[in-house]
Amino acid sequence: MRTMGIVKRIMLEKMRDKRTLALLFLAPLVILTLMHVVFDGDARNPAIGAIHVEPSIVHQFEDNDFKVTVYSKNPADNRKFMEDHKLDGLVIKKGDHVTVSLLNDDPAIASRIRLTVNQAYQQKTQSTLVDDMKAKIKDLAETLDKIPFSPTKNITLNDPKNTNVKTDYIYGSKDTSAFDTFSPVLIGFFVFFFVFLISGIGFLKERTSGTLERMLMTPVKRLEVTFGYVIGYSLLAILQTIVIVLFAVFVLGIADPASIWKVIIINLFIALTALSLGLLLSAFARSEFQMIQFIPLVIVPQVFLSGLFPLETMAGWLQVLARFMPLYYAGDALKKVMYKHWSLSSVTIDLVVLALFTLIFITLNVFALKKYRRI
Repeated sequence: MRTMGIVKRIMLEKMRDKRTLALLFLAPLVILTLMHVVFDGDARNPAIGAIHVEPSIVHQFEDNDFKVTVYSKNPADNRKFMEDHKLDGLVIKKGDHVTVSLLNDDPAIASRIRLTVNQAYQQKTQSTLVDDMKAKIKDLAETLDKIPFSPTKNITLNDPKNTNVKTDYIYGSKDTSAFDTFSPVLIGFFVFFFVFLISGIGFLKERTSGTLERMLMTPVKRLEVTFGYVIGYSLLAILQTIVIVLFAVFVLGIADPASIWKVIIINLFIALTALSLGLLLSAFARSEFQMIQFIPLVIVPQVFLSGLFPLETMAGWLQVLARFMPLYYAGDALKKVMYKHWSLSSVTIDLVVLALFTLIFITLNVFALKKYRRI
């Protein structure tokens, strides 16, 4: 009977907690639906540009489901040209030489393009050899019909001209793995997640212990309280960010040590955004358990839309939704700096957007604290 009494108490307590019920029943359905939409998209077909490439080779590319665009002039800068036209590869033929430039954003796509181009020109060489043999044999047969003696000493088969295919990689190399492309996003995620968790639970503890309530009963302003907590937890977030980045760069070798200062600056923006979001959401939680409940609803969707998985294969509305996620801009900035070795100025827009997110969350947090001010 006592056991059943405990069971009854737990059930009644949870049934009265609407947030817990939502976590139990709605959150798994939302996440499962999101995973279905993310992973159920069609595989992305490579987009390539062709310059002075034979029509027969272009048709072979199209037969392999490539999106081929034919251009007439060689670009001055292959990287910029490919970025501007959203190309995965660029095939340029000059005489008997073919140059394949691969963006290598996705190593699987880059490998597919490289193999297809090589196979196409190998088949063309073999086809040329067969056609040459047929032509020579036909000439030989016609000659034998006219001349009473064998003229085979005058018939030779020419070696077909091989097309030299050279492959250049805009980013990375042929040894680049999929992990190399999304590992920068993982660094940003871990910084974001742990700063969010520590700041949110830490601020919640201030509330549940009564410290925040006693502070707000004094003449101190809500804005001063918010900035005090933001600055205080920012110092911890900065230390945590530096430790994570140093470990990733010098121990795991994920990024070039020369770019470490750029990586730290970007992650500091990420940490401040996570810190302000954690403080904001903790204002709506009454316990650590309720703070943890925000993770599947706030953090998990951002992971799927951060660039960790190819956004190009997702539905259009998901690509739009990703633009409202802080981790999307965090992942974009880190990939450009760590993998593509872009300058810090090239990710200015990403950093500005992260700063705007931080400012919005801090402003909302000031208003959220209003309910704790005793009048």
